Amino acid sequence: MRLLVIEDEKRLARNLAELLRRQGYTVDVSSDGVSGYDNASTDLYDLILLDAMLPGMDGFTLLRKLRTGGHAVPVLMLTARSDLSDRVQGLDCGADYYLTKPFEPEELLACVRSLLRRGGGDARTDDAITFGDLRLEPGTFQLSCGERSLRLSRREYDMLELLLRSQGRVVPKEQLLLKVWGYDSDAEDNNVEVYISFLRRKLAHLHSAVSIRTRRMVGYFLEVEA
Repeated sequence: MRLLVIEDEKRLARNLAELLRRQGYTVDVSSDGVSGYDNASTDLYDLILLDAMLPGMDGFTLLRKLRTGGHAVPVLMLTARSDLSDRVQGLDCGADYYLTKPFEPEELLACVRSLLRRGGGDARTDDAITFGDLRLEPGTFQLSCGERSLRLSRREYDMLELLLRSQGRVVPKEQLLLKVWGYDSDAEDNNVEVYISFLRRKLAHLHSAVSIRTRRMVGYFLEVEA
């Protein structure tokens, strides 16, 4: 799961990113409203943590623009402003939840898990991701097939998770690049091909009936061999 933190207080942004990364999430950080909006509107993210008071564009305006533009990504607003009118404004702009600073790390993580579950994309629940004879454990990056198992690298996990969640639908190569490496990466198509080859070897090692197929000039999908 890829999360975006839009927070101008550098220390808080760094602490939030570290907290979330320790839970296994991939996290990007934007420090102002303008760049935050540009990043949020790419639709790369499964959840956005948004500060209300930002330079360049405040969080309320940013969120309103996102929703007006048709972006449905879950948004958790973070703010030191606890007035009822501020909370109402944030929810009216399209926030899914409103958390007032200071907050406990456990409370933040519970909100993140809840919003991701609500959006159908929680990668931190106890439920493994399954397809065919494969079982992927989000908490440990463990991939299993019957009694055989192995641990994936972070990028291998992110890539296979996308393929597994697509349940046999084609995942475009561009989507894999953006979701796994991020919008500001200089990774190219070859990087995707290399990691696809890594995953194919690991599926073969597990003796899985699931294979990664290529849709020429489009992307990749999973198929269960008869």
